[in-house]
Amino acid sequence: MAKDMINGYVNAETHNGITTIEFFHPQSNSLPRQLLKNLANEVHAAGTDKDTKVIVIRSGGDKAFCAGASFDELTKIETKEKGYEFFNGFAEVINAMRKCPKLIIGRIHGKCVGGGVGLAAAVDYAIATEASEVKLSELAVGIGPFVVGPAIQRKIGLSAFSQLAVDSTMWRNGDWARRKGLFAECHPTIEGMDESIHRLSNQLAHTSPEAMSEMKKMFWIGTEDWDTLLMQRAEISGRLVLSSFTKEAIEKFKAKATT
Repeated sequence: MAKDMINGYVNAETHNGITTIEFFHPQSNSLPRQLLKNLANEVHAAGTDKDTKVIVIRSGGDKAFCAGASFDELTKIETKEKGYEFFNGFAEVINAMRKCPKLIIGRIHGKCVGGGVGLAAAVDYAIATEASEVKLSELAVGIGPFVVGPAIQRKIGLSAFSQLAVDSTMWRNGDWARRKGLFAECHPTIEGMDESIHRLSNQLAHTSPEAMSEMKKMFWIGTEDWDTLLMQRAEISGRLVLSSFTKEAIEKFKAKATT
């Protein structure tokens, strides 16, 4: 598949039982609605592919892992229905990862913001670098981490999640994320991270698919209501994004980022 470096892309390749799904967007790997849809579709496809034994999710480039929701797209939302449709994209990705019968390894090579933290939390085993700082910036622009919240809280607990959600301008470093359980491993270098991902993905590719599928069910016990819950959360975000506070805050952020 061709990689669109201007509008972004989601690309999947399978080698030796390992399906690597890569997403990219030129604006710090932020996620517009179309990329969210494509990402959910690729996760679902890999989950049903008999040749796929394990999945690795990564992003392109060498800077941010994922900057979360696309601010360009957020500023164009004019109705709560469109707002719901956009934020439900994150719900679809998380639910696709949750229901996928294959174990998912996350390659977290850089900073995670907002929905990017949600993606890191929704993988089954996140391997990161020490440069992979995390921040939930939603409250700073008048929204809140409603859709990704359940995935993050499930991984790191209510206390750590609330710390991220309340202090929305403070970065937490990779070691903090590892100690809280968001990252399973945190490596000093990209090379060390990739070596560990290669080792684990190849190990899992030669492990019993049935055993891994049963383990995946066990890991996600208690999330059976997320099809409904995350949709409800998307409605909240879709309503809040229409506020004048949010629109002004996002415009200020965008202006600051370009100066």
